[in-house]
Amino acid sequence: MNSNKRLVENLPDINRDIDRKDTFFADFHVHSRYSMATSQRMDVEHLFVAAQLKGLRVVGTGDITHPGWMRDLRRKLVPAEPGLFAIHPDVAASIDTTVPERCRNPVRFLLTAEISCIYRQDGRVRKGHHLVLMPDMASAERLSKRLERIGNLQADGRPILGISAYRLLEMVLETSERAFLIPAHIWTPWFSVLGSKSGFHSIEACFGDLSEQVFALETGLSSDPAMNRTVSALDRFCLVSNSDAHSPEHLGREANVFCGECSFEDMRKALDGTTPRNFLGTVEWYPQEGKYHYDGHAHCRFRCHPDETRQIDGVCPNCGKPLTIGVLNRCRTLSDRPEPAGLDRMVWYSVPLIEVLAQLIGKSGRTKAVQRIYTDMLTALGPELDILHWLPLKAIERVHPLLAEAIGHMRMGNVTVDPGFDGNYGSVRVWPKIDIRK
Repeated sequence: MNSNKRLVENLPDINRDIDRKDTFFADFHVHSRYSMATSQRMDVEHLFVAAQLKGLRVVGTGDITHPGWMRDLRRKLVPAEPGLFAIHPDVAASIDTTVPERCRNPVRFLLTAEISCIYRQDGRVRKGHHLVLMPDMASAERLSKRLERIGNLQADGRPILGISAYRLLEMVLETSERAFLIPAHIWTPWFSVLGSKSGFHSIEACFGDLSEQVFALETGLSSDPAMNRTVSALDRFCLVSNSDAHSPEHLGREANVFCGECSFEDMRKALDGTTPRNFLGTVEWYPQEGKYHYDGHAHCRFRCHPDETRQIDGVCPNCGKPLTIGVLNRCRTLSDRPEPAGLDRMVWYSVPLIEVLAQLIGKSGRTKAVQRIYTDMLTALGPELDILHWLPLKAIERVHPLLAEAIGHMRMGNVTVDPGFDGNYGSVRVWPKIDIRK
């Protein structure tokens, strides 16, 4: 069986099995313009517009420890449902007309930040990124005041602090009993709790006696739930996915699917197991597209499957330097099952709509031609995530038959993948057997 088809064999008939009422997408992990290597368009206004184009009901603010970003948030957001915020009506009025009518929907902001911890533990330097979610502005401000005694919060929206992950979690819990922490992209080699370069062999080794306070893990772009469920030590954790967007276009490339009430507390309860039925699953990239899926050496443009890595003793055959051990290899190292024990949530594998359209006409997704078709599809059909995952193919076919065929390929896992490695993104083609330009 095609390995990509195996990835999606657990998918339900979405339109038959899920009631869309009270179902919504949420992307918690994003960054603002105050983070390094981030688009200057990552402001409240562009996040609000992009969330609607993508079909997200909830989007993280990111960077709440940065003083400048918090000033923007206080000025441009107003309280909405408990623990969530809406854009100020005056700000919304000035940009609503830029959103196609079919995409216009309420967007709620949730206070989040990614924090980088670099420290020594057990004789090794540890580097981990952790997503912090706060229930209100006052709690976010209290946490920032404590963290500013440790490091410079103004230098980067994602601050780098010389404290352990244990101490960060302890401070989060002390700040608010409703706040929680999710280890970010847990398998990436350089900055994650289980990464090959500076991570641990278990969540417990990182968080010690506070491990029970961690109930969700972010899989990251280079892994998916099936890979994680080969590790029995992760069975108790809820697996979430987010975009880690540094530009508006990447918002929602991975996301979480909830049903029920849209509030901070209800989403927290869905993730911590109190009301697990309200967390339906995740929207995932094909993990091969992530930039650390395979092992490799970027300088020599060399990549390889973990089986080959063992044969060449983990060194680049071109220059003799150590390979960067990727997510697939690291996951295999810690796994104790040959196959996933069973997926407890649904998974929707996704190729961004702009990439699908670019493949259909054989041009870059940045060209005006592709951007124009993208806008036309949103205008005619609605938000991107709805087009990719909810909308019946017959409805898409009436507007764009080739797009309907391509999305059908994507939903069935009938794709061709070119795996990413050592900081280089992979690619996924929805036309595996033909050149569409012919």
